[in-house]
This record gives sequence, C-alpha cells and structure tokens, in this order.
Amino acid sequence: MRVLVSGGAGYIGSHTVLSLLASGHDVVVVDDFSNAKPSVIGRLEALSGKHVPVHAIDLTDAEKTELLFDHERFDAVVHFAGFKAVGESVAKPLAYYRNNLDSTLSLLEAMRRHDVQRLVFSSSATVYGEHAPVPYSEDYEHLSSSSPYGQTKVMIERIMSDVAAATEGLRVALLRYFNPVGAHPSGQIGEDPQGIPNNLMPFIAQVAVGRREKLTVFGDDYDTADGTCERDYLHVEDLAAGHVAALEHLDSMVTPVRAFNLGTGTGTSVLAMLHAFERAVGRELAYEVGPRRAGDLPAFWADPTRANTELGWRAEKSIDDMCADTWRWQQANPQGFPDA
Repeated sequence: MRVLVSGGAGYIGSHTVLSLLASGHDVVVVDDFSNAKPSVIGRLEALSGKHVPVHAIDLTDAEKTELLFDHERFDAVVHFAGFKAVGESVAKPLAYYRNNLDSTLSLLEAMRRHDVQRLVFSSSATVYGEHAPVPYSEDYEHLSSSSPYGQTKVMIERIMSDVAAATEGLRVALLRYFNPVGAHPSGQIGEDPQGIPNNLMPFIAQVAVGRREKLTVFGDDYDTADGTCERDYLHVEDLAAGHVAALEHLDSMVTPVRAFNLGTGTGTSVLAMLHAFERAVGRELAYEVGPRRAGDLPAFWADPTRANTELGWRAEKSIDDMCADTWRWQQANPQGFPDA
C-alpha cells in the first residue's frame, strides 16, 4: 500500500515508517516539524535505503491538506500528528484542542473527498481514565481522561467512530498505546524530547549521559511491589510492528472501527526500570525520591489479548532490550538529533 504517515518524523512515527518500508509498503511523510527535526528523514532514508517523500505542512490547514491529497494518491493513512505533552496540555488546553482536533478533521475530510478508506490512529491508554479496572480492556466503555491531551484522544476516537458509521467502507483501527520506550537497534533514531523530558526513560537516559544531574522518583509509598508506580513499558520497535499488523488487518476487521491495546500485559516499576538501565550502562545512576506527582495512578497495564489474537501481534522485546537500545541511541546522540 501507499501510506501517508502524519507525524512521521516523530519518535513513534519514524520507527513506524521504517517498519512499513521493511514490510514492502510505500510511505509518504507529512510533518510540520514542530516537535521533530528534519534531520530524522535523512536517517530514515539511510537506514531503509529508500527515498522518503516529505511534505512539511501543518495539517490544521485544511486547504494545504486538501492540496496534498490532490497531488498524491494514498491507500491508507497512519495518523500520529498531534501535540502530546500531558502537563503542557493542562497549561495550554486551547492549543491542544485546536491542534489535535483540527488536524484530524482536515485529514478525515480529505480522506472522504479522495475515497481513502483505511485509517490507523495513534491513540493512548490515557483514554481509560482513572476508574477503569486493571488490566485495561478495550471493552471498557466509560472513556475519559484527566488531561486535555487525553481528552483529545477520547474525542478523536469518538469522531472517527461516528465518521465510520456514516461512511460505507471506511475501516479504522484505534491503537491504544501504553508506555513506548527504546530505540532502533542501529542507534540512529530514538526519542528526542524537546526541553525537560516528560517521560521516565528519556530522563534516565539523559542522567546517564550527563545532561541531567539525577532522576526524581515521584513517590515511593504506592501500593506496589517496591512502592513506586508501575507501568506497561513497550519497545517502540514492537509498537511500530503493531501499526503494520493493524494496517494489514484493516480489511479483515470484525467491525468497521476496532480498538486494540498495544502493550506487554506486564507492569514494571520506576525503580525496576532504573535498575535495568543501570545494567545497560554498567554503573549506578543518581536518583532521589520526591513527593507524589498529581494525577499519577499507582499501577496499570494492558490486556493485549485482542491484538495478540486478531492482529497476530505480540510484544517480543524485554525491559533489558529497551534499556540497551535507548542507551545505544543516547550515547551516539547525547544532544539528540542535529538541527539540520
């Protein structure tokens, strides 16, 4: 298939571009580079040995989005593009609602006018909210989120479901990620957060490489094995493979819209992840325990049964793989991607 990947220069998008190319698909990237660097594309081409066409446009611009579809033919869309920092979304809710909803609406309108009927959406486990039973199951219906970022994911899932109900032939896979970490085994692409990292793994990596003094562990008095929060960490390479599996399964889905959890089904604590990274680095890393962070849940992980059985997909890589690959990326790119 010829696949448009929105946000294809980002962390998860770039790994999925490589996975799609390796599976024999043609890929076109659209990215406004507001949270990614153009130098990513050259590395994707070097790793894949293939040309990756790129359109540097903002998908909230409906006219430019329409022109893109006028000039290119697509069989499917994989939609990553969007703002994604939970804390920032609380401070700037209007920016998040405007960007994430408008870009999606532009894409859906262009897809409808150009009869593109396959869509894979980058959703999140945050849609399960604070009250869903653990492990999270796709059948849970009371979707909500405590952040504007998460609420945009809930809203977009609803929008796509409503559009699919009104559009004969449209097939949509909603991929609910848990906690993507890791990097490509080459060390050439990985997670490159702008500013202070919001997520655990890149923060640990920056401590290890000397960019940060120490890690702060937010609370060690939770009702978990070691008192720190537990999350379902998933290697980004496994996550990318999940997108390819979902894309290739769209035409066989039992319903026009189907949600899939992409996770391992196992929780790993903050301290367990820190110690795994220490094994990868070969030394202890500085950390301190701070107060709990508002909004953090004690523990959650996926029930990945549906993705295992219907997509034929399963997370393969271990926590040690995730840490070793992240450390390889961070060592080779201590300041992240170059600006040019």
